[in-house]
Order: sequence, then structure tokens, then C-alpha cells
Amino acid sequence: MTADGFHSLTDGSSNVVGLIGIRLASKPIDKDHPYGHKKFETLTGLFIAGMLFFIGMKIILSAISRFVNPVIPSITMESLIVLLITLCINIFVCLYEYKSGKKLGSQILISDSMHTRSDIYVSIGVLATLICIKMGLPSIIDPIASLIVAGFIIFAAYEIFRDNSDVLVDKAAVDTEKIKNIALGFEQVKDTYNIRSRGSDNDLHIDMHIMTDPNMSVEESHKLIHNIEEKLREAISENVHVLAHLEPFNGENKA
Repeated sequence: MTADGFHSLTDGSSNVVGLIGIRLASKPIDKDHPYGHKKFETLTGLFIAGMLFFIGMKIILSAISRFVNPVIPSITMESLIVLLITLCINIFVCLYEYKSGKKLGSQILISDSMHTRSDIYVSIGVLATLICIKMGLPSIIDPIASLIVAGFIIFAAYEIFRDNSDVLVDKAAVDTEKIKNIALGFEQVKDTYNIRSRGSDNDLHIDMHIMTDPNMSVEESHKLIHNIEEKLREAISENVHVLAHLEPFNGENKA
């Protein structure tokens, strides 16, 4: 019961932080931020992860205290009804946020869906606790359930931290071989190397060196790069930005 109360405290605050993050991330490119403000989503995700980790540790400490000084949770039929309604709402919200986050490429929505998923685990844990106590099992069930719930919350925090920190430190966002194969699918491309990628689904950056026939005109080269970029958008993400350095092919592969 205490676990559910502690965890509920994070819901409103994380939603407020999420809204602020979305507002900041949606700001257009300006002189001081030539690459845009998308990483505010990443910072917001890390903040949500830290908040969840703190609450998870708080629940663990509370559970340990109740192991030493057991407390019998009070239960009512109204509590069960409210809990079941909340569980159904959270399942719907979790699925909606996750699908929307994937569709829009929003790290904040995906992070918050994982937060909501931990709400579902909390509610299931509390429901199991209430049923067990109603059946006459000892009150020690409550702190045990709290520890299990804390484990789910901390794991959710880890997943959010992992996904957002990968973006923050510019971990490769797309498999290099996939990009290479797409580029080499064009007859004019003789070789490509130094392929790099970073970012997230809604702000993906790829740069590479492309070797082509030295007799190609500037106009032909420009059209080729445009076609490669369009192909990458179709295969990977519509939000991909490609920076290509053209080089004349001299018969030797650099890869």
C-alpha cells in the first residue's frame, strides 16, 4: 500500500517535467542551437529515470522499516474498485503513449510509457497484497510486495537511463552495414566509408564518405546524394539528416 502511495507521487511531477521537456524540444533551430533543441527530450528522460530510481530506493527503505515494525494495511471494497479502475486506465495510457512515442519518435512519450508501465506493476503488486491479506495471510506480505514493486521501478529507471544516455553520448544509432548497403545499392556509388550515425528516431544524423565516378558533374552528384538521402528515409527514418563527403573513385576501396 505504501509503495503505491510513494509511486503515485511521481506521476504528476513527471508529467509536468515531460510537458516542459516537450515544449523546450519543440523550439525551432536558432543561432545558439543550430542542431535544434531535441536533446531536451533526452535530458527530460534522464530526469524521469532519476526520479524513478529515487522513488524505488524510498520504497525499499520503507519496506525494510515495515519488516522491523509490521503494519497491517487497511482494506475496503472501495479500495479494490479504485485500484482496478486505475489499473485499466494505466494499461490503456501505457499502450497509447508507447505507440504514439514510436510513431512520433518522441523519447519523452516512450520514457513516460515505461513510467506508466511501472505504475501497472505497482497496482498489480498492491492488488495481490490486498487479496493475500483478505485471505488472512500475514502482514509481512506488504513489505515483500513493496520490494518486488521497487525492483520493477528501478529496472524501468535503468531502461530509461540506458536508452537516453545512448543518445546523449552519441552512440551509433543505425547499423553501419545497413547504411553501407543502401548507399552501394546505387550504381554510381563505387564505395563508402567512415560511416557514422547518432541521435534518435525523431532527430537522426548520418554522415559518410562516398566515392563516385570522377567524371560525374556537380549536378549529377547532388542528385545522387539527394536520392541516397531519400532511400535512407524510406528504410530507416523520415527524420534522417545526411551529410555526405564526395570523393573521386580511383579504383581502390577504402573500407
